[in-house]
Amino acid sequence: MKILMVLTSHDQMGDTGHKTGFWLEEFTAPFYVFKDAGADITIASPKGGQPPVDPNSEAEGALTDTTRRFMDDGHAKEMLASTKKLGDVDMNDFDAIFYPGGHGPLWDLANDDHSVALIKTAYEQDKVIGAVCHAPAVFKKVFIKPDQNIVGGRTVTGFTNTEEEAVQLTNIVPFLVEDMLKENAGEYTRGDDWAPHIVVDGKLITGQNPASSEGAAKAVLQALQES
Repeated sequence: MKILMVLTSHDQMGDTGHKTGFWLEEFTAPFYVFKDAGADITIASPKGGQPPVDPNSEAEGALTDTTRRFMDDGHAKEMLASTKKLGDVDMNDFDAIFYPGGHGPLWDLANDDHSVALIKTAYEQDKVIGAVCHAPAVFKKVFIKPDQNIVGGRTVTGFTNTEEEAVQLTNIVPFLVEDMLKENAGEYTRGDDWAPHIVVDGKLITGQNPASSEGAAKAVLQALQES
C-alpha cells in the first residue's frame, strides 16, 4: 500500500513574529503506524524540501515515544528533509492521502490548488483520505459539486474552538477549523479537549487533536485493508 503524507510549508503564525509549521507528533505517530505496517510512504509539501516544524511541538512536554523514535531515525529524518513538491505528485500513484496538522496548513494547504486537486482525485477514485487536528482545514476549498464541499453531510472532527481558545490563538488564525467544517455542512463531532477522538465516515477519516494522530492513522490502515 502506498500512502502520501502531506505537510505544510508555512512557518509564520500570522504577523505575531512566532514560528509555526506542522506538529511533530501528528507526523511521527502516523508515520510509524504506516511504516510498521509495511506501507510505502511518500512525503510532500507545497514547497518541497524540509517542512517547518512547529517549535512548540519539539518542547520537552510535547515529546512522545514516536517523536523520540524519529529523532534517532536517520532515514526518516532524511525523508522529511527531502519532501517532494506537491505539484510533482500524482494521486494515481497512491492508495491513501494523509494530512498531519499544526497551524501551518491553515495558511497554505487550505488554499493550495495542488492539494485541492489531490483530495478531489482521491475522492473521485474512492481512496482513503485522512486529516488530523488542524489539517481538516485542507478541505475548506474542496468542492465535489459546485455547491457541495467534501465534508457536506459527512461526520467529521478537527481541532475544537475551545482547544484553540486554550492555546490563545483564536484571534490569530485565519479561520477556526470547527467553524469551517460546520459552515460547509459537515456533521461536526468532538470529544473532550485534548482527548483522542477519531471519526470514520466511509473513507474520510478525521482526528480532533494531537492525541488523535495514532488512532486516525490506524483507522486509515483499517480502511485500506477493507477496501
